[in-house]
Parts: sequence; C-alpha cells; structure tokens
Amino acid sequence: MASTETAVRRTPRQLLAAIVGVVFLLVGVLGFIPGVTTNYDMLTGAGHHSGALLLGIFNVSILHNIVHLAFGVAGLALARTPGGAKAYLVGGGVIYLVLWLYGLVIDQDSAANFVPVNTADNWLHFGLGVGMIALGLIPLGATRSPIADSR
Repeated sequence: MASTETAVRRTPRQLLAAIVGVVFLLVGVLGFIPGVTTNYDMLTGAGHHSGALLLGIFNVSILHNIVHLAFGVAGLALARTPGGAKAYLVGGGVIYLVLWLYGLVIDQDSAANFVPVNTADNWLHFGLGVGMIALGLIPLGATRSPIADSR
C-alpha cells in the first residue's frame, strides 16, 4: 500500500506565533481558575473594580481573560501562513504597546480602566509588545521550504 504522506513545513516564525498563541490561550483559561487566580470571588465582567489577580499579580476580569483567549485563537489561525504569523506578531506587539501606553496614562481607579490593568500588567504588556515585534521582525533563517519552492 502506497503512503500518501504530506509534508507540512512551518517557518520558525510560524512556530513562534503558534507558541505565543498557545500561551495566550493558556493564560486566558488560567484566568478562570480559582487558586491560579487569587481573589477569584472578586472577578467581574470588566472594569477597575475587579480584584481578581492572575498568579496573585496581574489584574484580570472576564473581559481581560476573553481578550487573552481571542489573542490565542488569532495566533493559532494566523500562524498557518508565514505572512499571517508575521502580521500576528508585529500587529499584536503594536497592540500591546498601545495597551501599555494606555495603562500608563489612565487613572487605574477610574472607569477608563475597563480592561482592567495594574502596574504589573502594564510592564508585562510592554515586554509582550517589544518581544512580539522582535519575533515578527528579526531574521530567523530560511523562510521557504524546498517543497514550497518546487511548486
């Protein structure tokens, strides 16, 4: 019986985008688990009144967790192509840098803090923004596979 194997080659950037997507999915799920999220009884839909803390550090709400889940799904979907992976990493990085700036300028005790974010979130968002943009832009070696070149 003949084998009908199909080789699927992923670029390093596609793999990185998929890993980032999986991490966002994991963080989104963990935000709904009591114990991993402290003060779980204070988890609100959105807004600065949510006292829930992922890992006891990062302020989260139901909206915040859903955003993480959506970012994860987007990462896995966009990691299917090299261009999508780059767009996800660079575009997502820009979004996280904008969120970092937003978190720095708003009053964390005001209605403007609807996500919600705290100081730890702000600096994590900065790191994510810089890291994702770097992963999207740094040269990662060959971007084409011999299989793709032969088509």
